[in-house]
Amino acid sequence: MPDYQYVLYERIGAAARISHNRPERRNAESSVMLREMDDALARAIGDEGVRVIIIAGTGDHFSAGHDLKEGEAERSAFTVEERYAFEEDLYYGLCMRIWDCPKPTIAQVQGACVAGAFMLANMCDLMVASEDAFFADPVVNSMGAAAVEVLIHPTVLGLRLAKDILYTGRRLDAREAFACGMVSRLVTRPKLEETTLALAEQIAGSPPFALKLIKRSLHRMMDIGGLRAGLEAHFDTHQLSHASSEFARVKEAGMSKAIGQGKKMVSS
Repeated sequence: MPDYQYVLYERIGAAARISHNRPERRNAESSVMLREMDDALARAIGDEGVRVIIIAGTGDHFSAGHDLKEGEAERSAFTVEERYAFEEDLYYGLCMRIWDCPKPTIAQVQGACVAGAFMLANMCDLMVASEDAFFADPVVNSMGAAAVEVLIHPTVLGLRLAKDILYTGRRLDAREAFACGMVSRLVTRPKLEETTLALAEQIAGSPPFALKLIKRSLHRMMDIGGLRAGLEAHFDTHQLSHASSEFARVKEAGMSKAIGQGKKMVSS
């Protein structure tokens, strides 16, 4: 059994719960964490006893998103090719592996669910959120980049609301996220885990092969409508935005300033 550093893997009945487990850093998604999450996802998929997979976060927050300080320290000198390969696998690739997971997936969200965490949580089939949860993608304004790597925003929010939060970087609270259909169940914080596990148990009682097939059909319909092609096109656009003079100014000023700007926007 793997011994993870930043991910907590739990078997709870027929569910596997994979949690961001770096609460002292608001569950910032380091490269080690994401690789561990990828491994844990494969483990849950391969376990015949697991019928449903929950992605969660320990502590006060689901996740504040990608660990930008790590990125500045370890990848600021990456070539275009190196950045593309890294983000294609660990950011875009992991998200699409969650999207393509043959088993039902549920995001269990409390507190911050920002930027990279926003896209990761929204690759799940369903989302249970507590009333204190909030969502944001301040990347356009704070970093001068074209949002995050997976542009799932218009799919889960609708086009106008997606434009609203991406153009402004503002916070989307849990009630607004529930009203637009992004959040499947909205509960009080004390009820979050209980409600998520009850939903997982209910789904786990359904025939697993039928669930696999209906998920494939639903996703194929979206792919026929152009979803996957659009996501792939945006990933390339996102890479292009890293070569802009605006992004270069952010890098020169220091990523800490961008992080502070993003926090200011999300809190307003």
